[in-house]
Amino acid sequence: MTVATNDAGAKSAHVASSRRALIAMAALCVAVFVAALDQTMVLTVMPSIMRSLYIDVRNLNDAGWIITGYLLGYTVAMPLFGRLADIWGRRQMGMVALALFAIGSGLCVILTRLDLFVAARVVQSAGGGALVPIAMAAAADMFPRERRALVLGFIGGAAEAGGVLGPIYGAALSALWTWRLIFLVNIPLCLVLGPVVWHLLRPGRLPHYESGIEEESPARPDLRRRWWQKGRIDYVGAALMALALAGITIGLGTGTQHVGEAAELGSTPVRWPWLVTSAVAFLAFVLFERSHERPLIRLDFFRRPPFAAANLAHFFVGAALIIGMVEIPLYANTLFRMTELESGLLLIRLTLMIPVGAVLGGWLADWLGYRFTAILGFLVTCAGYLLVSRWPLEPTNFTMTRDLMISGLGFGLVIGPIGATVTLAGGPQWMATSSALVTVSRMVGMVIGLSALSSWGVRRFNSLAADIVTPIVRPEGISDQEWQAMKDAAAAALNDALHTVFSNFFVIAAIIIGLAVFPALFFYRQRARGRSRIPFLPH
Repeated sequence: MTVATNDAGAKSAHVASSRRALIAMAALCVAVFVAALDQTMVLTVMPSIMRSLYIDVRNLNDAGWIITGYLLGYTVAMPLFGRLADIWGRRQMGMVALALFAIGSGLCVILTRLDLFVAARVVQSAGGGALVPIAMAAAADMFPRERRALVLGFIGGAAEAGGVLGPIYGAALSALWTWRLIFLVNIPLCLVLGPVVWHLLRPGRLPHYESGIEEESPARPDLRRRWWQKGRIDYVGAALMALALAGITIGLGTGTQHVGEAAELGSTPVRWPWLVTSAVAFLAFVLFERSHERPLIRLDFFRRPPFAAANLAHFFVGAALIIGMVEIPLYANTLFRMTELESGLLLIRLTLMIPVGAVLGGWLADWLGYRFTAILGFLVTCAGYLLVSRWPLEPTNFTMTRDLMISGLGFGLVIGPIGATVTLAGGPQWMATSSALVTVSRMVGMVIGLSALSSWGVRRFNSLAADIVTPIVRPEGISDQEWQAMKDAAAAALNDALHTVFSNFFVIAAIIIGLAVFPALFFYRQRARGRSRIPFLPH
């Protein structure tokens, strides 16, 4: 009787623990999904935000900071909060992440100045970026090894789904009231998720169950370390990484001249002191990470050619993907005169094919090998972007759908082989670490790609529009027809200039994604040999 009672109690406790874990992971998946939504939901409402913050269309790079700021904070927060969660516990850092996300969202609702708005986006993104490693660590804690990959796959799927649905989500909420609603809804959501995370996640530092992960060993054991090179958390490394990313973002993204200044375009608006600061900070970061007892990023992984190649390829993917996701809604809104909802539906033709391509790419990588599948995906994306660059001023719906779906399919095809290569190169004990590093590579590519291309786009537009005279005051002695013809001619010339710039954007993006073919040559050639779950790990 006692044995039966004990068995029943143990079974009941196991069921309760499993239910607790599933509810916790569902809550974390929702949080990761919302954080991913906020990466892309502003894309379709960017024209409304620009009007509210008094940003002229001639200063597209200023508007780019709204997205770049989020990517910057997201990238820096991910490795730092992952380490903090290991030290202080999933529950505590999960609550901090939700609090930062809610505070940043609330500030975005009320702020009307661009600089303060961007700062609020950085705060919001720090919370959103922190949720990803916390969710992955919690999955490793709560689920046994045989179910861990599946749960991590759900987390990765939630992140991808958020990025896919973000544009249409932002457009739909904006249509209900105003674009500020997309930030306002985050506050009650965080208030609901907060108690769930606090109740279900376990506090304190947890062991890596069955993972076999060992403590990081110094890259140079013979080096005598100072007190600032020791400790469980590498705050100095995180600060240097943030300074390096911020420096290159500010340095590349500061072109703010207007058409009237086009004659002075011989001097580039790039701020070289910031680029120099970024280079110095990056060098200091590399040297500091090599000497720290527990570095923020394991640099020795990059000595392995497949691992370095996968990160470089993912960098190119990030740079090319963010160009498409930012420019397509602006393209549709400024030239095709589409509403924000219509431009969101146009962009979703690209993003919807990414998870479809990811499933197909994972299957192909298992069947044909990582190298072949990655090269195929990069070439498909390159072809799709080249087709987009050839759009006329009035493309057909079929043309836009075909070209964007081809591009999205190509982006999806490379997810599997990149993830499989980097996790295989990192080894079974470092799959989560490898996945985090390759994610950072893509985010860095997004930050640099958006900053550099938006700054270049402003200079290119100014050079094309320098000789265009926009009539404001009607000259005396001309008829109504002549006056209307003057305005129509100026508008047509500006549209032609914008069309040229957008076409150039996608040509450059096609070249960037085409360059990814070269590092893909160093991917593993062999197939996964039956381990079909590897290509579907979160990237």
